[in-house]
Amino acid sequence: MREENVQEKTMRGVYPILVTPFDEESRVDEESLRSLVEFNLKAGVHGLGVAMGSEILRLSEAERVQVTRIIVDQARGRVPVVINTSATGTELALVYSKMAEEDGADALMLTPPIAMGMGTPAGPAGLREYFKAISDAANIPIFIQSTSSTPVGASLARRIAEESENVRYIKEETTPPPARIAEAVKQAGDLLVVFGGAGGNYFIEEMRRGSQGTMPSCSQPEVFVKVWNLFHSGDEKAASELLHQRILRVNRLSGLTWGGFFHVNKEILRQRGIIRTAVVRGPVVPLDELTRQELQAVIDELYGSER
Repeated sequence: MREENVQEKTMRGVYPILVTPFDEESRVDEESLRSLVEFNLKAGVHGLGVAMGSEILRLSEAERVQVTRIIVDQARGRVPVVINTSATGTELALVYSKMAEEDGADALMLTPPIAMGMGTPAGPAGLREYFKAISDAANIPIFIQSTSSTPVGASLARRIAEESENVRYIKEETTPPPARIAEAVKQAGDLLVVFGGAGGNYFIEEMRRGSQGTMPSCSQPEVFVKVWNLFHSGDEKAASELLHQRILRVNRLSGLTWGGFFHVNKEILRQRGIIRTAVVRGPVVPLDELTRQELQAVIDELYGSER
């Protein structure tokens, strides 16, 4: 049974973006996904998310429904579940958003759509229309997701929030993240709660500048939660040391090759016994041998005792 009023509480804290586990035939692996949800919940995360790090753009509509329902069912209202429902047009985003809400999502997250024929994000007027339409149709909170390829300036984000009742959060991961976080916090006032992202590379700096949460990878949830707890208990030194020792080493490996994020985090989860395979949907470039060796050395050092 879902916890009552879970979506009425202000969301803050560590909200890992779950990978989508696949079997050897590239089908959604329900057992592994349930295991992944439970693994993150036992680590003490404050919420769960499905977004680009979940390979969501490579999921069919039926698979989006399947993944959302599995996660919501396994979470059982213990934490909020945020589902990315971005699309290239307003009508399609409305379809995805209605599906996610009907399937039990506690919040939605959307990146700006790309303007047709231009390959660039829609302009300010288009973004205001896009978020307003989804906000009017939704009954749950909405995150604006601002990225380097689809940025949403702080002043525009505030105006969107002023016009769209359900837009109450922003995940800011546009380069440079700390500066963008600071500006978003300054402009947001009491209209938007600001989250960071970008794998948690600037987790400490973002919290110093007023970020109320992060949406990182899901292979090291216990470390992100500990960093969060250390920082908020006043021990920034220990928080920073832990971030560098455990998280940034993995993140550096993720950035060595195209699509490395998916390979690295899925392989860590596989070797930690959480998911059954590390299959990534194509098009995909496998890790080269040297990067595989470097990844294995990090896994052996950090998690060898778990095997």
